[in-house]
Amino acid sequence: MPRTIWKGAVSFGLVHIPVSLVPATRQQGIDFDWLDKRSMEPVGYKRINKVTGKEIDRDNIVKGVEFEKGRYVVISEEEIRAAHPKATQTVDIVAFLDAGQVPSLYIDTPYYLTPERRGEKVYALLRETLVKTGKVALAQVVMRTKQHLALVMPVEDALVLNTLRWGNEVRGVETLDLPEEARSADLAKRELDMARRLVEDMSEEWDPEQHSDSFQEKIMALVEEKARAGRIETVAEVDEGEPRSAEVIDLTDLLKRSLGGSGKKPAAKPRAAAAKSTAKGSRKSAPKKPSSGSAGSRKQAG
Repeated sequence: MPRTIWKGAVSFGLVHIPVSLVPATRQQGIDFDWLDKRSMEPVGYKRINKVTGKEIDRDNIVKGVEFEKGRYVVISEEEIRAAHPKATQTVDIVAFLDAGQVPSLYIDTPYYLTPERRGEKVYALLRETLVKTGKVALAQVVMRTKQHLALVMPVEDALVLNTLRWGNEVRGVETLDLPEEARSADLAKRELDMARRLVEDMSEEWDPEQHSDSFQEKIMALVEEKARAGRIETVAEVDEGEPRSAEVIDLTDLLKRSLGGSGKKPAAKPRAAAAKSTAKGSRKSAPKKPSSGSAGSRKQAG
């Protein structure tokens, strides 16, 4: 079981589903750490003034945002802390979308949502409702002081939370300045037929086990060979501490009230909240959404 990185609840209407968040992917590639060859101690990065080449003290470092070329606005640590979104420990669902509506370019990082104690039945109810309606849930969540837009979608027996890139983080196709020959080429029917037959001949079922990173495999084989020969050094590990958690109350009775239409109607969440939060502070307008690609299926996490 992967390490839990966040605990909270999925919230929509009067319903709270207590959940844990665990990574759905593994980090790939080789991580080469810097070590002092004399003592086998970890080596960090020095704080170097790029102009003078001299090391400077932490007290002399401030944070700045480039406003114009070579001109910066300095932001204090207090101002940065005040700007951080409030961590509510909830995945707040703001709307439901058709499963294929969000272009794949917006999909960022997938996480599994697992039910906490007393939340299993409501968890299953949300999953099956999304499956039967062909919908995914658009949500907002704060993880480690960073605000994310996300999709909650069913994948087999689980719910997956896919964080999304904000609108101004994705470049539109129009920014590529594609040549006219690529945009509207005069393709003969014979060429299209031959290309289609080639695609059909090379078509197969998706099997991720058939594909691997050859560089990683070679490096890890070398690591194992050296380890078997006793060529291995001990390096002190850094304690990263325990993941942050929060106690969440299971409000199953509120689920019944919501489905039964009784009780106070929850206040509607503004759909423009996500767009407003991303547009603030950006001097460039968000690009048009790409039309190719889609996200959301029961068998696929995006």
